Formats: sequence, structure tokens, C-alpha cells
Amino acid sequence: MFKFIRQNFWQKLISIPLGVLTTTPVMASIPRNPDQVVECEILVVGSGLAGAATAYEALLMGKTVCLTDITDWVGGQISSQGTSALDERSTQRKELFFPRGYLELRANLEKFYGKSNPGECWVSSSCFLPKDAGEVLKNQLKEAAKKGKGTLKWFPNTVIKDLKIETVANAGTGQQIVEAIAIQHEAQPNTPPLNTEPLSKVIEDAYTYADSPRLKKNIIKFTSPKNPKTKGKANWFVIEATETGELIGLTDVPYRLGIDPRSELEPSSSSTTQDPYCTQGFTYTFAMEQTAEPQPQPEPSFYKQYEPYYSYELKRLADFDLVYTYRRIWKAEPSETVTFEGINFSKPTPGDISMQNWTWGNDYRPGTSKDNLIYTKEQLQQTGQFKPGGWMGGLRTETLRKGEENAIGFYHWLVAGTTDSQLGDGVKKPYPNQKLLKGLDSPMGTMHGLSKYPYMREGRRIIGRPNYAHPDGFMVNEIDISRRNYQDDYYRKTLPPDQYRRLQALLSGLEGFSVLSGQVSPDEVKNRTRSTIYPDAVGIGHYAIDFHPCMTESPHEKPGNKERKGERRGQGQAYPFQIPLSAMIPQKIDNMLVVGKSIATSHIAAAAYRVHSFEWSSGAAAGITASLALKKGILPYEFTEGFAFKNKNLQELKITLDKSGNPTQFPNTSIFNQNWDDWR
Repeated sequence: MFKFIRQNFWQKLISIPLGVLTTTPVMASIPRNPDQVVECEILVVGSGLAGAATAYEALLMGKTVCLTDITDWVGGQISSQGTSALDERSTQRKELFFPRGYLELRANLEKFYGKSNPGECWVSSSCFLPKDAGEVLKNQLKEAAKKGKGTLKWFPNTVIKDLKIETVANAGTGQQIVEAIAIQHEAQPNTPPLNTEPLSKVIEDAYTYADSPRLKKNIIKFTSPKNPKTKGKANWFVIEATETGELIGLTDVPYRLGIDPRSELEPSSSSTTQDPYCTQGFTYTFAMEQTAEPQPQPEPSFYKQYEPYYSYELKRLADFDLVYTYRRIWKAEPSETVTFEGINFSKPTPGDISMQNWTWGNDYRPGTSKDNLIYTKEQLQQTGQFKPGGWMGGLRTETLRKGEENAIGFYHWLVAGTTDSQLGDGVKKPYPNQKLLKGLDSPMGTMHGLSKYPYMREGRRIIGRPNYAHPDGFMVNEIDISRRNYQDDYYRKTLPPDQYRRLQALLSGLEGFSVLSGQVSPDEVKNRTRSTIYPDAVGIGHYAIDFHPCMTESPHEKPGNKERKGERRGQGQAYPFQIPLSAMIPQKIDNMLVVGKSIATSHIAAAAYRVHSFEWSSGAAAGITASLALKKGILPYEFTEGFAFKNKNLQELKITLDKSGNPTQFPNTSIFNQNWDDWR
């Protein structure tokens, strides 16, 4: 009955335009023969935590894995993006209820340092140096290959330039990626080493085939094995694990970007219409070390441009030591414990190192068509990136550059600034006993001191394949995970009456029919007290819906600029949630799986589906799914066909995941348990 209700909601009552595939990418002729032809069973594009987890599980299952990254470090958030403070819910951490590879990573980091929290930060139970984390994870992948008798082929400083997509006879309902052309770069002889310049200075060169005075290029053709171990409908799988959904943009499978329109599925949306330009802010992190003596702090030439943005944000956070220790990643010596606004932390001392990731600081939050970072489909067309050989990564280079300047400016504000955009005069004081850590051996591994790549909170998000409950395409939405009280006056007054009624019907279970028919008032029913449970769940996650909203006007740093009104409406606590396989399978391309922040989630749901352990869980699921699909000679969508309890392939997959230590649901969180407060 419940399935029938949902099906009728989606088919008859919901009309959200989701888009269709209208562009078929055409592969260009390569300017010269590839320098390398590399065969893999699984090609993982992007070595962040989701990509690394994919490789980890596939290697344990004996597969040949090609792993690429635009930087030269594996790990994404914990390494090349510099956010080396694990975002975890206390309940999940208390039970250590994480995927096995993530648990191994935590244990390896603790073994490396001899303690779980070498930084004594207070945002997390584990803060550490990004450079160390990249090495620890790389060694973990090597051990997985050794243990599982798999083969890891690692390609740092490598981007995907083009894809060959074809219809494969008697195999699936769509097309397949049969070749991927990549460009790997290195520094030209007698030039500075890589990581001397920030990303904005080299990214366009990195996507260009021809050698330049700065970069020497190696063209690689990735392809499936000529003699596969098992011949099936696909002889290899491609995993989209990039930070911005690059392959999603390049293949032009149906996807969403930015704000979704307000609906019964996304009732807290800040807009009645879709806005692809307003995504969550991105952040170039940096590390700073406390010194015994004041250091020279020369003002950057661009500082005055960005100064009007910086702030402690809230009075309860307006303390330098509090901000410094929030994400402190190295504690040099023991020190006394102090308290500010009820928060206890060990006082900073010389030699301590702090990583900065601050909303009104080094976050860069563009939100208009003039400055958005991730190009929309229309912008990709306008910039020629759909033309043969025209792909350049799908990002606005100028916005990357401004994000870099904004981050350097924030360091100067911390050590020398005396203004505060949100709290006014007399709050901020200089703290010159600091130095920005630069150098190839520094925590960020760059000569300029910023992270190698910005921390991305949101990218392109696929729209999954239609099914009986989601005829317009699968998506995890706000109401699937949020703990919000949707009978609050705001929703009653803001949503149109019919939309409000449908919202309450969706949340009222078996009473939905009565609510829809008008027999029961929407305000008389009791909303469910759990997240949506998915029969094809392949992983788990738990985090608050956490927003770093875009700014209203361009540029981001414009004096008096404000966050987009209503964007924080949807933030707040979430129930522990699942990762459905349907959210990882794109339309049109049969041999691609999507992991990390680009799975099929709405704008608001994505604000929870983005932290470290979730990324790992999605990647682990992809690694095992792809490996099992190769073994059985099937395609990923076949795991989700028909009724879940009748799909033997799905049942085998779920058993494999659970037995391997990759949980697909939290304990005591079934439909028969209506009280999930233990996981608050």
C-alpha cells in the first residue's frame, strides 16, 4: 500500500523538471598517438576518499584498478584539500560503526602518530597533517593490493580530457564508455617543481594536449582489458569520483546543480525555481604555525578587496585562540586548558599548527552566473567545452583565482586584521605571532601555502534512473533525512495548500491516502521519526545538514554582501541515512558508477551527504558493486531491477557488503523502530 501511495505521488502529483540527455559528446581526434595505452578493469577518476575507497575494495577483490587525480596526493578531503579533521557524529564514532576501510584508515593514522588526535582540536576527535594523511592512505591502498592480489596503477597529476562513448550490442539499455583519454603532466626540465603555483595558474594548461613551456604532457588511453577474466555485458567500469562531477558534465548525463525548486520533497528550499549558480562555498585551506616572536606580516596587494568579507561570524566564536584550536592539526607541547563561551581547549603554544576552514574567512561563496565556479550545461556549451577536444575541466578559472586570493587574505586578516564584517569595530585584534607554512614539505605540500585543490562541498549531482516510485528519476531529497518539524507554521504558511498536504501525506506513512483524499487534516497526522529506508541500500552516513551558503551578489567580497536569503532554512539535524545504489547509477551510461558528493541527492540533502565517512562508504559500495558486476557479467542497474527481495543479484551484493564489514544500515533502524533517538 505504501509503495502504491508513493508511486501515485510521484506520477500524478509532482511536477519538477529534471532534464534529459540532449547532448551526445563526440570524441575528438587526439593530436598525436597516445604515449601510453593502459588496461584496467576499474578506472577510478578522482582519488578523494570516495575514489580511494573504491580502489581499496576493488583491490581486495583482486581487480586491476587505475586511479587518477588532478593532484599528486590521494585522499582528497584529508590530504590535497587540507580538511584533515574528520567530520563524524558522536554516536557513530562511539560505536565505531563505519566501513572497514575507514576504520583501518583511522587506526593507521592513530598508529602513525601514537595518538588519535595529534592536533588536540575540538571540532573532531581526530585532526592531523594533510601531508601525513596522504602517505598513510597511499600505503593502505598498497597493502590492500598485496592482500587481495589486485593491481593498483596510480596516475597523479592526471585529468580526463575525452571519452569515447558507444552503444554496445546486446549489452544494456544505454551506452558505455569504451575509452578514456587522459593528460598527465609534469614540470618541464629547468622549471620549478609542481605545486609551486596555485591551481588557477596551471589548470587550463593541464587540460591542454600540447606541451607548454611550463608543463610536459603524457597522453594516456585507458581502456578495458583485451582479454578479460570474465566476458560480460561490460568488460570494465568507470567510477566518477571527482570533486565537482567532471565526468557527469563531460558525458552530459541528466544532473542537477545548485538550488532545487521548493516542493513537497524539498520544502525548505530557498527558491521556488531552480538556481544552478548557487552552490555551497568552496575553500582553499592553509596551515599556520604559532611562533614565540611576532613575525613580519606584509599585506597582500589584494587584501583591501577582500577585507570587507572577513569575520568571526558570531560573538560566541570571537576569540582568536578558539578559532585557532578549532582545527588545530598539530600540538607541539602540552599546555593549560582554557575556556571560552563554554568551550574547553588547550591553549595554543609556539610550534602548534592550525588548519583554517572558516565560513566568513577562507570560504569563497559565489552565487551568480557572473562568478559561479562549476559551469552549468549552458555555460559549458558557451565556453566550447562540448566541442570535440574542448573539455577544460568545467570550472571558471577566474573564480578559482579569487578563491585563492580570498584565502591568502584571510590569513592576513587573522594575523593583522582589525575589522569584522559581521560584528563591527573593536572585536578583531592583530595576532602577529604566526607564520603561513609554505614549501613542498609543509602540511599542504605547496610553495604558496594553500591546499593543492579547494575543498568542495557540492558539485554536479546526477539524477538517477526512473523507477516505480521515481518516474522522473531517482533522488534522495530533504524529507528523506531531515529531523525538521514539517508541521511548523513556516511550512503551513509558505507552501501552497496542495503542496503542504502532499508533504504531510508523504511523511504520514499509511495515513497518506486519508490525508490526500481530505478525510484527515494534514495537521492531525503524526510525521515519521526516521529517515527513508531503501531496499537497495549499499552504504551509510550520518551528519547534520550543514550549509555554507552562496552570497547574494557578485562579487562574493562586495562590501555589505549577504548570504542568500533562506539558504540556511534547511540546515539542522538529520537522521542516520543510507546510500541507495539507485543514487549511484546515472542515466544513459551503463558502465559508470558515481560516488561521493555527486550521487543523486538534492541540494539540501547533499549538505549532509558530503563528509569523510560517507564518501568512504559510497566508494566502498562502488568498488564491491563493480567487482561483483564484473564477476557476474552484469551491469550495475541490474542490481536494482524489479522488487528488491526478488532480485538475487541485489541480495548477493548486500550480503557481500555486510559480511565484508561495509554496513548498509545502522543498528536498530528498521521501519519497525519508530524511535531513532539513540542516533541523534
